[in-house]
Amino acid sequence: MPASPDLPLEYVRLGLRFDRLEPGFVDAYTGDQRMRAEVDSEPAPTPQGLRDRARGLLRELDAADLPADRTAFLRGQLTGLECSARKMSGEPVTFLDEVASYFQVDLTLGDPAAYAAAHAELDALLPGRGPLAERYAAHRRREECPPQRLAEAVDALSSALRDRVHVEYGLPEVETVRYEVVTDQPWSGFNYYEGDYRSRVAINADLPHRLAQLPHLVAHEAYPGHHTEHCRKEQGLVERAARLEHTVFLVNTPECLMAEGLADLGVQAAIGEGWGPWAAEVLGDLGLHLDGSLAERIAAAAAPLNRVRQDAAVLLHDRAADADEVAAYIQRWSLVGPDRARQQLRFLTHPLWRAYITTYVEGFDLLSRWLDARPAGQPVADRFVRLLDEPLTPAAVAGELQAA
Repeated sequence: MPASPDLPLEYVRLGLRFDRLEPGFVDAYTGDQRMRAEVDSEPAPTPQGLRDRARGLLRELDAADLPADRTAFLRGQLTGLECSARKMSGEPVTFLDEVASYFQVDLTLGDPAAYAAAHAELDALLPGRGPLAERYAAHRRREECPPQRLAEAVDALSSALRDRVHVEYGLPEVETVRYEVVTDQPWSGFNYYEGDYRSRVAINADLPHRLAQLPHLVAHEAYPGHHTEHCRKEQGLVERAARLEHTVFLVNTPECLMAEGLADLGVQAAIGEGWGPWAAEVLGDLGLHLDGSLAERIAAAAAPLNRVRQDAAVLLHDRAADADEVAAYIQRWSLVGPDRARQQLRFLTHPLWRAYITTYVEGFDLLSRWLDARPAGQPVADRFVRLLDEPLTPAAVAGELQAA
């Protein structure tokens, strides 16, 4: 069979068709709106039809005569789409195979000994007496941002991070981010990239936000995270290099692991060591008090506990544990209360998002190791900008690590 005359175009059409079966599957689309209208006017797609089209494009890929990095990117994306279509059609796919197909990683459960060691570090850092979970909860309550001050705190941190990112990485002068506070969502924050260097960032107020967490949230969603990546790829890969495949961003594909990993490295890439005192100074100008040095030490001590969320997904979807058992596991090792554990379960049981927690856990782990493995003397920014600009895949990053 001859190769598709424009395989990247057909990939974009395929991605848009997935959104008709699962609204939200297209996270962002910045291409020709006439194409989207054409897809929307087609007969309703079927999961089997989408599966077969993904398989057909995979077969045609090697004959499409694309550069190696484009071929690798599209192969990963189409493999993820083929698996999503099989899931939608009711075909049996194990959870671990689902994650491997979507994100190019193999999962293992975390080590309880590492979690216990993190608890010991937190126990030494947190003031007071009594059970660790209670002292950790009290610390988190002390750091809560008053709900009526959330918007101005976010705006101040966003402005300060934006200034740094414009200097360090460069962004189009016309780029903008607007923030809104929402409720009743399974996530804490979400970037809606609208194209033309504009983003709308929704911040979920279902649970309290801590002052120490807000710099990470803003960096993740905006500067130098999702918004910055979208802007730079729209300018470089789409406008300059005419790589049409980057006009659509699809859930449950390898690009998600790359995007969430780089976004979770946002504070490290923009501020680095000393981010706690930096955030305390920005928030202090608003009359909001944060012990930045303590916040930074506690965040470092608690970092190994991030993997607990992925354990919970494996227990739910691979080990057939019931929800109450998994909630108790989250509470025990993540040192959170019932409300936060149930909010995490809501995300882990959402039909679209159930495997997505891996993008944060494995994405951060993979890209942290890659960033740390940069050549001696290379600034963090010079390494991080590759994540913002290049169509890297988890497999390609893992290959670079192995070669190094």
